Amino acid sequence: MVYSEKDIVPSFSAMAYKLVFLVFPNFQLLDVAGPIAAFEMANRMESTTYDLILVSKEGGTVESSAGTTLLTMPFAQVFDADTVIAVGGEGVIEATASTEVLTFIRDLSQKTRRMASVCSGAYLLASAGLLNGRKATTHWRRSADFRRRFPNVFLDEDRIYVNDGNLWTSAGISAGIDLSLALIAEDLGEQIARHVAHQLVVYYRRPGGQSQYSALLEMGMGDGRFAGLLDYIRSNLDKPLSVGDLADQACMSPRHFARCFVSEIGTTPARAVERIRVEAASAALESGNGSVQLVARQCGFTDVERMRRAFIRLKGVPPSAVKRHFR
Repeated sequence: MVYSEKDIVPSFSAMAYKLVFLVFPNFQLLDVAGPIAAFEMANRMESTTYDLILVSKEGGTVESSAGTTLLTMPFAQVFDADTVIAVGGEGVIEATASTEVLTFIRDLSQKTRRMASVCSGAYLLASAGLLNGRKATTHWRRSADFRRRFPNVFLDEDRIYVNDGNLWTSAGISAGIDLSLALIAEDLGEQIARHVAHQLVVYYRRPGGQSQYSALLEMGMGDGRFAGLLDYIRSNLDKPLSVGDLADQACMSPRHFARCFVSEIGTTPARAVERIRVEAASAALESGNGSVQLVARQCGFTDVERMRRAFIRLKGVPPSAVKRHFR
Protein backbone atom coordinates (compact mmCIF):
# COMPACT_ATOMS: atom_id res chain seq x y z
CA MET A 1 0.00 0.00 0.00
CA VAL A 2 0.98 3.66 -0.30
CA TYR A 3 1.06 5.34 3.10
CA SER A 4 -0.68 8.61 3.87
CA GLU A 5 -0.04 11.15 6.59
CA LYS A 6 -2.10 9.10 9.05
CA ASP A 7 0.39 6.26 8.88
CA ILE A 8 3.00 7.86 11.11
CA VAL A 9 4.50 4.53 12.19
CA PRO A 10 3.76 2.04 9.42
CA SER A 11 3.69 -1.61 10.36
CA PHE A 12 5.11 -4.20 8.03
CA SER A 13 6.28 -7.77 8.32
CA ALA A 14 9.93 -8.57 9.01
CA MET A 15 10.15 -10.01 5.52
CA ALA A 16 8.83 -6.92 3.76
CA TYR A 17 11.01 -4.62 1.69
CA LYS A 18 10.42 -0.99 2.61
CA LEU A 19 10.55 1.11 -0.57
CA VAL A 20 10.76 4.87 -0.17
CA PHE A 21 9.94 7.06 -3.19
CA LEU A 22 11.39 10.57 -2.93
CA VAL A 23 9.27 13.20 -4.69
CA PHE A 24 9.39 17.01 -4.92
CA PRO A 25 7.21 19.77 -6.42
CA ASN A 26 6.86 19.42 -10.21
CA PHE A 27 7.97 15.76 -10.31
CA GLN A 28 7.20 13.46 -13.24
CA LEU A 29 4.12 11.41 -12.38
CA LEU A 30 5.03 8.30 -14.40
CA ASP A 31 8.42 8.12 -12.67
CA VAL A 32 6.44 7.18 -9.55
CA ALA A 33 3.32 5.53 -10.96
CA GLY A 34 5.17 3.08 -13.22
CA PRO A 35 7.39 1.57 -10.51
CA ILE A 36 4.55 1.57 -7.95
CA ALA A 37 2.38 -0.41 -10.39
CA ALA A 38 5.17 -2.98 -10.81
CA PHE A 39 5.79 -3.39 -7.08
CA GLU A 40 2.05 -3.49 -6.35
CA MET A 41 1.68 -6.31 -8.88
CA ALA A 42 4.54 -8.15 -7.18
CA ASN A 43 2.67 -7.81 -3.88
CA ARG A 44 -0.33 -9.56 -5.43
CA MET A 45 1.89 -12.52 -6.24
CA GLU A 46 3.97 -12.49 -3.07
CA SER A 47 1.76 -11.01 -0.35
CA THR A 48 3.11 -8.02 1.63
CA THR A 49 6.53 -8.23 0.03
CA TYR A 50 6.82 -4.48 -0.50
CA ASP A 51 5.76 -1.53 1.65
CA LEU A 52 5.54 1.51 -0.60
CA ILE A 53 6.02 4.94 0.98
CA LEU A 54 6.00 8.36 -0.67
CA VAL A 55 8.11 11.03 1.04
CA SER A 56 8.85 14.71 0.51
CA LYS A 57 10.58 17.43 2.49
CA GLU A 58 7.50 18.81 4.22
CA GLY A 59 5.10 15.92 3.67
CA GLY A 60 1.45 16.42 2.70
CA THR A 61 0.31 16.79 -0.90
CA VAL A 62 2.94 17.36 -3.58
CA GLU A 63 1.95 18.46 -7.08
CA SER A 64 3.39 16.78 -10.15
CA SER A 65 4.19 18.53 -13.44
CA ALA A 66 0.86 17.18 -14.72
CA GLY A 67 -1.03 18.93 -11.91
CA THR A 68 -1.90 15.66 -10.15
CA THR A 69 -1.04 15.59 -6.45
CA LEU A 70 0.20 12.73 -4.28
CA LEU A 71 0.04 12.47 -0.50
CA THR A 72 3.44 12.05 1.14
CA MET A 73 5.11 11.60 4.51
CA PRO A 74 7.69 14.18 5.66
CA PHE A 75 11.38 13.37 5.90
CA ALA A 76 11.20 13.63 9.69
CA GLN A 77 9.01 10.52 9.86
CA VAL A 78 11.25 8.26 7.76
CA PHE A 79 14.19 6.72 9.59
CA ASP A 80 15.19 3.74 7.44
CA ALA A 81 14.42 1.92 4.21
CA ASP A 82 15.40 -1.11 2.22
CA THR A 83 15.41 0.80 -1.07
CA VAL A 84 15.20 4.52 -1.82
CA ILE A 85 14.03 5.56 -5.29
CA ALA A 86 14.56 9.21 -6.26
CA VAL A 87 12.24 10.23 -9.10
CA GLY A 88 12.82 12.90 -11.73
CA GLY A 89 10.90 15.71 -13.33
CA GLU A 90 10.95 19.37 -14.21
CA GLY A 91 11.51 20.36 -10.58
CA VAL A 92 14.61 18.25 -10.06
CA ILE A 93 17.16 21.06 -10.40
CA GLU A 94 15.41 23.10 -7.71
CA ALA A 95 15.29 19.98 -5.53
CA THR A 96 19.05 19.51 -5.86
CA ALA A 97 19.52 22.99 -4.38
CA SER A 98 17.76 21.94 -1.16
CA THR A 99 20.11 21.14 1.71
CA GLU A 100 17.33 19.19 3.44
CA VAL A 101 16.79 16.96 0.39
CA LEU A 102 20.48 16.16 -0.07
CA THR A 103 21.01 15.55 3.65
CA PHE A 104 18.04 13.18 3.69
CA ILE A 105 19.48 11.22 0.76
CA ARG A 106 22.96 11.02 2.29
CA ASP A 107 21.66 9.98 5.72
CA LEU A 108 19.28 7.35 4.38
CA SER A 109 21.91 5.95 2.01
CA GLN A 110 23.84 4.81 5.10
CA LYS A 111 20.88 2.71 6.23
CA THR A 112 19.63 1.20 2.97
CA ARG A 113 20.40 -1.87 0.92
CA ARG A 114 19.90 -0.01 -2.36
CA MET A 115 19.68 3.52 -3.71
CA ALA A 116 17.99 4.07 -7.06
CA SER A 117 16.77 6.80 -9.37
CA VAL A 118 14.36 7.12 -12.28
CA CYS A 119 15.09 9.49 -15.16
CA SER A 120 16.53 12.82 -13.96
CA GLY A 121 16.31 11.58 -10.37
CA ALA A 122 19.97 10.72 -10.99
CA TYR A 123 20.66 14.44 -10.44
CA LEU A 124 19.61 14.01 -6.80
CA LEU A 125 21.91 11.03 -6.20
CA ALA A 126 24.77 12.78 -7.99
CA SER A 127 24.24 16.05 -6.09
CA ALA A 128 24.38 14.11 -2.83
CA GLY A 129 27.76 12.72 -3.90
CA LEU A 130 26.61 9.11 -4.20
CA LEU A 131 27.51 8.68 -7.87
CA ASN A 132 31.08 10.00 -7.79
CA GLY A 133 33.29 7.45 -9.49
CA ARG A 134 30.28 5.24 -10.24
CA LYS A 135 28.46 4.23 -13.42
CA ALA A 136 25.03 5.75 -14.04
CA THR A 137 22.50 6.78 -16.66
CA THR A 138 19.69 9.30 -17.03
CA HIS A 139 17.29 10.58 -19.68
CA TRP A 140 19.11 11.02 -23.00
CA ARG A 141 17.96 14.63 -23.37
CA ARG A 142 19.68 15.58 -20.12
CA SER A 143 22.90 13.65 -20.70
CA ALA A 144 25.03 16.55 -21.97
CA ASP A 145 23.95 18.79 -19.08
CA PHE A 146 24.48 15.95 -16.60
CA ARG A 147 28.05 15.44 -17.83
CA ARG A 148 28.82 19.13 -17.37
CA ARG A 149 27.41 19.21 -13.86
CA PHE A 150 28.84 15.90 -12.67
CA PRO A 151 32.16 15.18 -14.44
CA ASN A 152 33.13 12.58 -11.81
CA VAL A 153 30.21 10.30 -12.73
CA PHE A 154 30.75 7.69 -15.44
CA LEU A 155 27.59 8.40 -17.39
CA ASP A 156 26.41 5.93 -20.02
CA GLU A 157 23.68 7.86 -21.80
CA ASP A 158 22.73 4.88 -23.96
CA ARG A 159 21.51 2.50 -21.25
CA ILE A 160 17.96 1.79 -20.11
CA TYR A 161 19.25 1.18 -16.60
CA VAL A 162 22.62 0.78 -14.93
CA ASN A 163 23.50 -1.20 -11.82
CA ASP A 164 26.76 -0.37 -10.06
CA GLY A 165 26.93 -2.15 -6.72
CA ASN A 166 24.05 -0.98 -4.56
CA LEU A 167 23.30 1.94 -6.89
CA TRP A 168 20.69 1.66 -9.64
CA THR A 169 19.85 4.41 -12.13
CA SER A 170 17.45 4.32 -15.07
CA ALA A 171 16.77 6.31 -18.20
CA GLY A 172 13.70 8.38 -18.97
CA ILE A 173 10.25 7.87 -17.53
CA SER A 174 9.01 4.45 -18.73
CA ALA A 175 12.47 2.96 -18.09
CA GLY A 176 11.53 3.14 -14.41
CA ILE A 177 9.37 0.07 -15.05
CA ASP A 178 12.37 -1.78 -16.50
CA LEU A 179 14.37 -0.80 -13.43
CA SER A 180 11.58 -1.98 -11.11
CA LEU A 181 11.37 -5.35 -12.87
CA ALA A 182 15.12 -5.76 -12.42
CA LEU A 183 14.81 -4.97 -8.69
CA ILE A 184 11.91 -7.41 -8.35
CA ALA A 185 13.96 -10.09 -10.10
CA GLU A 186 16.80 -9.48 -7.66
CA ASP A 187 14.44 -9.75 -4.68
CA LEU A 188 11.98 -12.44 -5.75
CA GLY A 189 13.51 -14.17 -8.75
CA GLU A 190 13.10 -14.09 -12.50
CA GLN A 191 9.81 -15.99 -12.54
CA ILE A 192 7.95 -13.45 -10.39
CA ALA A 193 9.42 -10.54 -12.36
CA ARG A 194 8.33 -12.22 -15.60
CA HIS A 195 4.77 -12.65 -14.29
CA VAL A 196 4.70 -8.99 -13.23
CA ALA A 197 5.74 -7.91 -16.72
CA HIS A 198 3.05 -10.14 -18.20
CA GLN A 199 0.38 -8.60 -15.99
CA LEU A 200 1.57 -5.08 -16.86
CA VAL A 201 1.64 -5.99 -20.57
CA VAL A 202 5.23 -4.82 -20.97
CA TYR A 203 8.31 -6.55 -22.34
CA TYR A 204 10.18 -8.74 -19.89
CA ARG A 205 12.84 -7.41 -19.45
CA ARG A 206 14.50 -5.16 -21.94
CA PRO A 207 18.21 -5.81 -21.32
CA GLY A 208 19.80 -3.05 -19.27
CA GLY A 209 22.25 -2.48 -22.10
CA GLN A 210 19.56 -1.94 -24.72
CA SER A 211 19.63 1.46 -26.38
CA GLN A 212 17.23 4.13 -25.12
CA TYR A 213 17.76 6.02 -28.39
CA SER A 214 15.19 4.34 -30.65
CA ALA A 215 12.63 7.09 -30.11
CA LEU A 216 15.32 9.76 -30.56
CA LEU A 217 16.42 8.36 -33.89
CA GLU A 218 12.85 7.94 -35.13
CA MET A 219 11.99 11.53 -34.22
CA GLY A 220 15.13 12.86 -35.91
CA MET A 221 15.70 15.34 -33.07
CA GLY A 222 12.77 17.51 -34.19
CA ASP A 223 13.96 20.92 -35.37
CA GLY A 224 17.38 20.70 -33.73
CA ARG A 225 20.52 21.98 -35.42
CA PHE A 226 21.47 18.48 -36.61
CA ALA A 227 18.01 17.23 -37.64
CA GLY A 228 18.90 17.51 -41.32
CA LEU A 229 22.22 15.77 -40.75
CA LEU A 230 20.52 12.83 -39.02
CA ASP A 231 18.20 12.57 -42.00
CA TYR A 232 21.25 12.56 -44.28
CA ILE A 233 22.81 9.74 -42.23
CA ARG A 234 19.67 7.62 -42.45
CA SER A 235 19.54 8.13 -46.22
CA ASN A 236 23.21 7.28 -46.79
CA LEU A 237 23.94 4.35 -44.52
CA ASP A 238 25.91 2.59 -47.27
CA LYS A 239 28.51 5.37 -47.20
CA PRO A 240 31.48 5.57 -44.74
CA LEU A 241 29.96 8.52 -42.78
CA SER A 242 33.19 9.46 -41.03
CA VAL A 243 33.40 12.46 -38.71
CA GLY A 244 35.07 14.37 -41.54
CA ASP A 245 32.27 13.47 -43.96
CA LEU A 246 29.60 14.58 -41.50
CA ALA A 247 31.48 17.77 -40.64
CA ASP A 248 31.57 18.64 -44.35
CA GLN A 249 27.81 18.10 -44.57
CA ALA A 250 27.34 20.40 -41.56
CA CYS A 251 29.78 22.99 -43.03
CA MET A 252 31.92 22.88 -39.88
CA SER A 253 35.47 21.91 -39.02
CA PRO A 254 35.71 18.31 -37.72
CA ARG A 255 36.78 19.35 -34.21
CA HIS A 256 34.11 22.04 -33.83
CA PHE A 257 31.48 19.74 -35.34
CA ALA A 258 32.30 16.87 -32.98
CA ARG A 259 32.16 19.17 -29.95
CA CYS A 260 28.82 20.73 -30.97
CA PHE A 261 27.33 17.35 -31.86
CA VAL A 262 28.12 15.86 -28.44
CA SER A 263 26.75 18.97 -26.73
CA GLU A 264 23.40 18.81 -28.55
CA ILE A 265 22.87 15.10 -29.16
CA GLY A 266 24.59 13.80 -26.03
CA THR A 267 26.85 11.30 -27.77
CA THR A 268 29.65 11.24 -30.34
CA PRO A 269 28.97 11.27 -34.11
CA ALA A 270 30.47 7.78 -34.48
CA ARG A 271 28.20 6.29 -31.82
CA ALA A 272 25.17 8.06 -33.28
CA VAL A 273 25.93 6.63 -36.73
CA GLU A 274 26.30 3.16 -35.23
CA ARG A 275 22.95 3.48 -33.44
CA ILE A 276 21.20 4.61 -36.61
CA ARG A 277 22.75 1.70 -38.53
CA VAL A 278 21.56 -0.74 -35.85
CA GLU A 279 18.04 0.72 -35.81
CA ALA A 280 17.80 0.54 -39.61
CA ALA A 281 19.17 -3.01 -39.67
CA SER A 282 16.80 -4.08 -36.90
CA ALA A 283 13.81 -2.69 -38.80
CA ALA A 284 14.91 -4.51 -41.97
CA LEU A 285 15.34 -7.80 -40.12
CA GLU A 286 12.01 -7.44 -38.34
CA SER A 287 10.23 -6.94 -41.66
CA GLY A 288 12.03 -9.90 -43.26
CA ASN A 289 13.74 -7.78 -45.92
CA GLY A 290 16.77 -9.87 -46.79
CA SER A 291 19.36 -12.03 -45.09
CA VAL A 292 21.60 -10.90 -42.26
CA GLN A 293 24.47 -10.59 -44.75
CA LEU A 294 22.44 -8.41 -47.13
CA VAL A 295 21.14 -6.17 -44.34
CA ALA A 296 24.69 -5.73 -43.02
CA ARG A 297 25.85 -4.44 -46.42
CA GLN A 298 22.83 -2.20 -46.95
CA CYS A 299 23.22 -0.57 -43.54
CA GLY A 300 26.90 0.19 -43.89
CA PHE A 301 28.49 -2.48 -41.71
CA THR A 302 31.70 -3.70 -43.31
CA ASP A 303 30.92 -7.29 -42.31
CA VAL A 304 28.37 -9.37 -40.41
CA GLU A 305 30.61 -9.74 -37.37
CA ARG A 306 30.83 -5.96 -36.90
CA MET A 307 27.03 -5.74 -37.10
CA ARG A 308 26.70 -8.58 -34.59
CA ARG A 309 28.94 -6.80 -32.09
CA ALA A 310 27.00 -3.56 -32.52
CA PHE A 311 23.67 -5.34 -31.95
CA ILE A 312 24.89 -7.04 -28.79
CA ARG A 313 26.32 -3.79 -27.47
CA LEU A 314 23.19 -1.70 -28.16
CA LYS A 315 20.32 -4.20 -28.07
CA GLY A 316 21.67 -7.01 -25.96
CA VAL A 317 20.95 -9.65 -28.67
CA PRO A 318 22.57 -10.59 -32.00
CA PRO A 319 20.84 -9.76 -35.32
CA SER A 320 20.08 -13.44 -35.91
CA ALA A 321 17.92 -13.46 -32.76
CA VAL A 322 15.98 -10.44 -33.99
CA LYS A 323 15.35 -12.15 -37.33
CA ARG A 324 14.22 -15.38 -35.65
CA HIS A 325 11.90 -13.57 -33.26
CA PHE A 326 10.02 -11.79 -36.04
CA ARG A 327 10.06 -14.65 -38.54
